[in-house]
Amino acid sequence: MEPASAVQASRIGLGVTLGLTASLAFATSGTFARPLLSAGWTPGAAVFWRVAAAAVLLLPVGLWVMRGRLREVITEWRMIVAFGALAVATAQLMYFAAVSRMSVGVALLLEYLAPVALVLLAWVRTRSAPSRLVVAGSLTSLVGLLCVLDLTGASLDPLGVLFGLCAMVGAAAYFALGARATRLHPLALPAFGLPVGALVLGLAIAVGVLPYSAPLVDVEVLGTQVPWWAPLSIVVLSATVVAYALGVAGIARMGERLASFVSLSEVLFAALIAAIVLGEVPTAVQLVGGLLILAGVVLIRLASGRAPAGLPTFPDEFEAAQTD
Repeated sequence: MEPASAVQASRIGLGVTLGLTASLAFATSGTFARPLLSAGWTPGAAVFWRVAAAAVLLLPVGLWVMRGRLREVITEWRMIVAFGALAVATAQLMYFAAVSRMSVGVALLLEYLAPVALVLLAWVRTRSAPSRLVVAGSLTSLVGLLCVLDLTGASLDPLGVLFGLCAMVGAAAYFALGARATRLHPLALPAFGLPVGALVLGLAIAVGVLPYSAPLVDVEVLGTQVPWWAPLSIVVLSATVVAYALGVAGIARMGERLASFVSLSEVLFAALIAAIVLGEVPTAVQLVGGLLILAGVVLIRLASGRAPAGLPTFPDEFEAAQTD
């Protein structure tokens, strides 16, 4: 029989592998949505079909893992509706809208400022100042943001920045809802939340609030013309279905604290994929800014140590026992 420590090490190692794979899967989203957007798809159309198709695939999984316990799903309907409307529809729509106007890496880094936003929100709500480590991390991330925007060396798209910050709000809602105590299976929240997100997006399109255009034409990927459904399939299967499933499985094995650091790799994966597929190479200033944002988030995480599966974390409401 293997020693307990060896079994635990093997379990954690598998969790890290699953977590890294999930981050890589999440990172394909913006890069493979860009060809659709360039071909005339509106962000609303791209996000709607991403969410709707993923919902069709994940809903049966949710029904399976919650079989015999659907009453608990009904009890948690408020959290599921909020998750679908904010963490799914708002976060993904605003991220795709940002990607349509700026590089994938910059848009994702703006979204990754959510931990900083939640620090400020918790500060206002609790009227309790965060630790020096959290303040240092927040300031570091804000300096990094200025570098990523590269106000002196790059043309700034104010609307793209606004969309990126709105995506940050959606991501913050994801973190807050994902961290709530619940009896739901970890897969249940995305499985039941994605259909809600698809419904919200569909209604917005139907009433004309959300512009919709999805020309079924060939698009260019890596210099080659491919059918429109090819990049969309990657976004649905890789960046949504596989990413959520592996992220949840990984965090169950390696724990929330380690998972919070592993999920940071999504930014690096996204930048690498965008450079290879789209030729989007960040400037030196933007690279420094990206590293500062990641360093700031790491500092914040060191002060809290919790994270939902597959995505960046946020600091807990500041604990009285927290020390620097």
